[in-house]
This record gives sequence, structure tokens and C-alpha cells, in this order.
Amino acid sequence: MIETIDITKQFDNIRAVDRVTATIRDGSVFGLIGSNGAGKSTFLRMVAGILKPDGGKITVDGEEIFENTDRKRRIFYISDEQYFFPNSTPKAMRDYYAKVYGSFDKNRFDTLMKNFGLDLNRKINTFSKGMKKQVSVICAISAKTEYIFCDETFDGLDPVMRQAVKSLFAADMQDRGLTPVIASHNLRELEDICDHVGLLHRGGILLSKDLDDMKLGIHKIQCVFNEQKTKEDFSAFSVLSFEKRSSLYTLTVKGTREEIEGRIASMNPVFSELLPLSLEEIFISETEVCGYDVQKLLF
Repeated sequence: MIETIDITKQFDNIRAVDRVTATIRDGSVFGLIGSNGAGKSTFLRMVAGILKPDGGKITVDGEEIFENTDRKRRIFYISDEQYFFPNSTPKAMRDYYAKVYGSFDKNRFDTLMKNFGLDLNRKINTFSKGMKKQVSVICAISAKTEYIFCDETFDGLDPVMRQAVKSLFAADMQDRGLTPVIASHNLRELEDICDHVGLLHRGGILLSKDLDDMKLGIHKIQCVFNEQKTKEDFSAFSVLSFEKRSSLYTLTVKGTREEIEGRIASMNPVFSELLPLSLEEIFISETEVCGYDVQKLLF
């Protein structure tokens, strides 16, 4: 299990990560989402032991990660910006990682390279962005680490390859208890595979919850009334967003389904319906509360 307690990181006068506390449970898929510049990449680099936090504590099974070689060998980090040795080939990277990770499986690496249609002896700098991402994923899977950190790893992969990578992760989770930690802007992608989601905004964490619990605690309501309503008429609700179009009111609110249905019924609507929210809608609703409003960006 990985735990971060009040970790912070500052670059000059920019606080990239601000007192973030989170728990990454073994055997689950942890999704890290956030606005641009929220600190996702910095957070992953600190948890991987690449950067040292300015404050707070990061532990892997109770031991701090920074400058802890034993703990670092349990993590494979796939950066958003792919880096390979100059003029290297996949075969050269395979041999390098085999020296770093004692459990590295060369046979599996070669098999996956063949299955993905990638040439072991071709220089990686001639590969496309998507092909480079595939090489990184194959290196990570073959290293057989307990944790794989993915920073926008699905970006640049076509739909077939994205599904192939998900299948590899799922198989290793079942076979050996792999724990993927995935940072992404593609919320719909994460919604399909994540068990737990951490939402970062401007360096701080807004929430960290199981995805199912998160969806149970936030709901969208559509309702129609005989008389006109204002936002103040819904003061009994914990309203995250409010929209009125003609006689149709659409709200995103916090609370249990039973509480919300009871409060709406007490207002005697002509029509009301609770709709499921996507992870993208939850992200927008939560960040709007903190001032990250699309309307303000446009107008």
C-alpha cells in the first residue's frame, strides 16, 4: 500500500502540489484526474521517488520511498514525455531494464513486441508517438513490478491498442496483484477501468473516493414545476450546479438518492427524474465549486 500524508512540492514561487493526502490500495486501479497544471505529474514523480517532497511523507508498505532503492524497484514509472537512451533499440532497453529489475521477463518482452508488431532492432527514435508508448508499456509489464505509474499513457494510442493495454493490466492484476496508478485527462477512459479516483485541482486534492461511492453521493436532477423557481428555492439541497432552460430545471447535487428524491417530492414537481453522472460531469461539478468554471473561461 502507498500512502501520502500532507505532501507538498514547490518550484520557485509555484506550489505544484499542496498538502495532498491519499491512499493507494494494493490490487486496485487508482485513477488520478485533474485540471491542467493541477500537479498530477509532479505527484506521480514524488510517489515514484524521482522527486523529493518539500514537506509531508510518502511511504510504500511503511517505508519512505525517496532514495530507497528496494522500494523503487517495486515501481515502474511511464512518463508522459517518452524518454529512451539516444539511438537505442527496444532490445537495448530490454537489456537495460533487465539489469535494473531482477524480475524482468525477457521472454515476455520479446513475445509482446512480436504480438504488437514492433521491431526489436529498430531505433526507437524512428517510432511514432503511439509506438513509443507501446514500447514503454511492454517494458513496464515485463518488469513485473507491483506498481505501474502511468502518466497520460493512453494518449497517442489508437482504440485497439488502448484496449490491448487495459487487457494486459487486467491480466496482471488477476495473476500477480498488479496495482496500476493512472493519471489522465481522458475521464471516460478512466471511468471504464478505475476502482478509486483522486481529484486534484491547483495542487490540492478535492476528493479521493471509490468511484462507485462517488457516483452514489452526487446526482443530477431534471424537474419541471407549475410555477417559476429560483436557485434559492433549492436551498435545502447541496447544489453543485444549477441550470434553467424554459420550464426545465437541471441541478447537480450532493446527497443520497433517498434524501434527494424526498426533497424533490416535497416541492410537488410536475415531473422529476434522477440521472446517472459520468466521471466527467462529477469532475466539472466539483471543480466549478472551486472556481474552475467553463462559463468564466468563455466569457
